[in-house]
Amino acid sequence: MAAQHPVKNKTHRLAECPPFERMALLLQGEGALGSYQADVYHAPAEAGLHPDWRALLKARRPSVAARLSVDGASVRRVTAMLRNALQTTALGMIVGFAALPTARADEPTPPVKPGVSNEAATAVAQMGKTLLASDLTITARTISVYLDQSGQPLHIFHTMKITVRRPDRIAVEFNGDDGRHDLFYDGKAASVFFPDRKNYATIPASGDIPSALNEVATKLDVDFPLSVLFAASPDKVLLSDAMVAWQVGTATVDGVECRHLFFSQKSGVDLELWVEKNGAATPHRLVVTYPLLQGQPSFVAEFTSWKTQPPLSDSEFAFQPPAGVKKIEPPAAAAPEAERAK
Repeated sequence: MAAQHPVKNKTHRLAECPPFERMALLLQGEGALGSYQADVYHAPAEAGLHPDWRALLKARRPSVAARLSVDGASVRRVTAMLRNALQTTALGMIVGFAALPTARADEPTPPVKPGVSNEAATAVAQMGKTLLASDLTITARTISVYLDQSGQPLHIFHTMKITVRRPDRIAVEFNGDDGRHDLFYDGKAASVFFPDRKNYATIPASGDIPSALNEVATKLDVDFPLSVLFAASPDKVLLSDAMVAWQVGTATVDGVECRHLFFSQKSGVDLELWVEKNGAATPHRLVVTYPLLQGQPSFVAEFTSWKTQPPLSDSEFAFQPPAGVKKIEPPAAAAPEAERAK
């Protein structure tokens, strides 16, 4: 009988980084291998090791049986990993895919990295100032693209109306292929209302907008794309995770000349961002691609309006249940989240 070895608590933390000038991560294959590839990326990231170059070599398209071999638990685990990282990377596109841990908190981040061009850094800094407006209303069209269980790409469309009062008020109206739902956060509680189903759920929540929306995603299983647009410093969040960034060129979006920027993030996410070519650098379009996941799912947002408002009242963000609707409890699967964190 083989000797029993004690199980060690692996933290994946290094005392110091290895003396390599550059690090590269090369992965091969897709399909069912996606869950394993996520773990391969996850462990070094926990140790503070982030590759300078990433590459994915694709084999032939896997069979349906291979694609279905990733069980539901694995999918949920990878999704949870990605959701956590997306709050701290780029613009935090929490779109039901996943993300991976970013650099250690104790690692100082230079204001502009060698791989970030001056054009990209300046445009993002200008955008960050614009996004700090206290009261905003935004409308957007979004598309989420991912593979279903049979390996076919699906496109889910939404329109959104977003009302914001920094630092801790937001209301969002979603309309899309999967129905309508409204989200409210008033600084003390977060509610999600499903008009078609005539029910709603409410949870205690506090903190800034991204923190509260993380609670909504975790406890109510409702994701809000674009949440980190409303972080305290969205430009710093974007640049702190960037391995490389540059201006691809310029393009006209809805009649406005925009800079087309590209970012490759340490968290395994690629971003394209179109911002106005002026001092405001208002965002007009965003594309997020997940190259390490099966089928390279993506998220696209086109902002159709972005307006600064006079001070908005508290009533804009407080949910008042209409007559005849039913309050429901948070999903049972989400309830143990706090216990697992202990």
